[in-house]
Amino acid sequence: MSSVNRKVAVVFHSGMGHTSYQAKAVRDGAGRVVGVDTELIYVEDARERLDELSSADAMIFGCPTYMGSVSAPFKQFMDDTAPIWLAQGWRDKIAAGFTNSGNQSGDKLNTLIQLNVFAMQHGMIWAGLGLPGGNNTSTGSVQELNRLGSWMGAMAQSNTDQGIEGIAESDLRTAACLGERVARIALKWRP
Repeated sequence: MSSVNRKVAVVFHSGMGHTSYQAKAVRDGAGRVVGVDTELIYVEDARERLDELSSADAMIFGCPTYMGSVSAPFKQFMDDTAPIWLAQGWRDKIAAGFTNSGNQSGDKLNTLIQLNVFAMQHGMIWAGLGLPGGNNTSTGSVQELNRLGSWMGAMAQSNTDQGIEGIAESDLRTAACLGERVARIALKWRP
């Protein structure tokens, strides 16, 4: 008797490349869980892959925070899912989110709230980060997990004048923790 793996799709947009590194860390974290298959789906390709997305057990949404909001390509993807929303085709699937910006705050929480509301409108079950805030004591460090103190999803900060080296390693490890948590929840969830 063979068992079927759970599928976790990481759907994301990356404008400058930073968020793609975060997305890969989310995927890698989910991939550490035995019994879970993962896939990265660029939001630009998602319109043609909505049926495939509908077969996922969990979706982790991610995009950069631009002007305190989701990026325009990600918003277009959200709007493109209206037929699925109408049929509640993603109801009871696990959802989570991540975002990245150049500033420590950058109003990233607003982006995670937008992703959360999007998932809730689809009838999905939201999974938060599940980590305590880090780097919040006099002996704290930027090397701690969840150094930006988010509970709703994974946040990352990228120096705007650098590539991957401008993202704190702890933010990438935090993103991997989100992916792993969602994968573990997907294994347990029985709608």
